Amino acid sequence: MNSLQNLILIGFMGTGKSTVACQLSKQLNLPFFEMDEMIVQEQGMEISNIFKEKGENYFRDLETELLKNLLQKETGILSCGGGIILRDENIQAMKNHGTVILLTAKPETILKRVLHNQSRPVLNGKKNINDITKLMKEREERYHIAADIIISTDDKSLSQICEEIIAMITP
Repeated sequence: MNSLQNLILIGFMGTGKSTVACQLSKQLNLPFFEMDEMIVQEQGMEISNIFKEKGENYFRDLETELLKNLLQKETGILSCGGGIILRDENIQAMKNHGTVILLTAKPETILKRVLHNQSRPVLNGKKNINDITKLMKEREERYHIAADIIISTDDKSLSQICEEIIAMITP
């Protein structure tokens, strides 16, 4: 991997993108960009409220604009929202400007991780194995199209996941 290339973490909500990206940024001494958090800061409201008040399309537009800006101006570790792969232009931009790392987890793991989190608008009222499995299946192909590297986060410690990623990106 070119040392000037971004590491872009994608995956379904609850796969550990933010946690892993933060740890990788420390281990690799690269800046960390949590896209959902940046949008919340910029908009002054939670993502669930953006969805409610302005709609999903508005949020997806913000996400696409932020992704393009970060990829043009910065080099570091990006943690993307779970739906970043819904737009072809986002997949293309990520593939052109970095190594795309897909984090995966079983629906049972996802449910355990997101059960008490209210900031997941796509899962509101759908926090059960069947709905999570259905949404994961809907997005699975897009995740795989975007991914350069696929890492399962089930039953692994944060350090194990980071070691696995570093081993795969180091020549």
